[in-house]
Amino acid sequence: MPTFALVDCNNFYASCERVFNPRLVGKPIAVLSNNDGCVIARSNEAKTLGIPMGTPAFKVSHLCKSAGLVMLSSNYALYGDLSARVMSVLAEHAPRIEVYSIDECFLDLHGLAVADLAAWCHALRQTVLDWTGIPVSVGLGPSKTLAKVANHIAKKSAAGVCDLARDASHVEAALKATPVGDVWGIGRQWAKRCAEAGIITAWDLRHAPQAWVRQQMGAVGLRTVLELGGTAVHGLEDDPDDRQTCCCSRTFGEATRSRGDVQDAVVLFAQRAAEKLRRDGLVAAAMQTFIMTDRFGQGPQCSSGFTLPLSPPTSDTQSIIDTAVRAFAQCWKDGFAYRKAGVLLLDLTRPQDAPRDLFTPPPNPRHAALMLAIDAANARFGRGSIRFGLPVPQAAWGMRQRNRSPSYTTRWEDIPIAKTG
Repeated sequence: MPTFALVDCNNFYASCERVFNPRLVGKPIAVLSNNDGCVIARSNEAKTLGIPMGTPAFKVSHLCKSAGLVMLSSNYALYGDLSARVMSVLAEHAPRIEVYSIDECFLDLHGLAVADLAAWCHALRQTVLDWTGIPVSVGLGPSKTLAKVANHIAKKSAAGVCDLARDASHVEAALKATPVGDVWGIGRQWAKRCAEAGIITAWDLRHAPQAWVRQQMGAVGLRTVLELGGTAVHGLEDDPDDRQTCCCSRTFGEATRSRGDVQDAVVLFAQRAAEKLRRDGLVAAAMQTFIMTDRFGQGPQCSSGFTLPLSPPTSDTQSIIDTAVRAFAQCWKDGFAYRKAGVLLLDLTRPQDAPRDLFTPPPNPRHAALMLAIDAANARFGRGSIRFGLPVPQAAWGMRQRNRSPSYTTRWEDIPIAKTG
């Protein structure tokens, strides 16, 4: 029988902050979004204070004095590196894995030669903690959806492991205790539709008439019902499909009316988007540049975008920047305080599958060699070591990150120094 495990890092961003700063252990932690805008991650202690996800930072800042809340700027370099370390540990111990998100990973344990899978998961959980410092919870199930349900239960238990792969009676109790809206793949609209039909729990959904499920939720909903029944419909995605779009955008630290500032931001975002394309081995056939004001701010509002083709399809930074700047010129309108800009690359494909026409010259191989050299240099010496355009120090469009922790594992300057007494 197929057996899946879902390994989920507990309060991942907060746990990452504690790895190199043990003084944060036991304290309520709230990690903030870009520009320190709102809460995007909380420790258990912060959840106990009643801080909801998405709360604007200014609404909970008073808790810093009254309850010892620690508010930190997001440090994605640190989180990404520790995530890679956790995933490498899981890959070393499991036959096959699927990295589902920055803090979640599915394991296919079918055929694993161990007598007690639950005990093996406990040992794996301890290994991840010892090797990376990140606590995890593990849920076991005969399908990926049931493994998700099991993980939800494991996160609330002291043991940190829940096994729904071996005992059907445990599955019934777990599904009856799981609201239908918490089932993997059931969004807000489907949960509302289920509630209107008297389907309140995951157990109710599992036993819902298939004709109703097919009519109201389609094939996707039917697959979810089958998975809740223990039928493994979703296997591990070893080779996920290529994405069709690539976006790089940012909300500025403060609004700006300077055309030069906004264009500098667009150039940087175009460069980052091109780097992502080359990392994934893709090329883009079109791109859109967009700019907008702060929709929650005072004053006149403006939101505009312009799309241009990339012919031939390319991942060349210079071509993408040139096209982004031309599109930006069509977007720009004087007299507005812009708060956000971005670049969206469209119609992504593999280079060998990209369409060709008779009137466009083929890509210059020297440009491809130049991009490879730039990527290699930036990988060795740090992103942005070689870039197009001059960086603007303290630009208005830069992010506010007043309380960001050091990048302990990705910057030489931030490596912790061990001191002996």
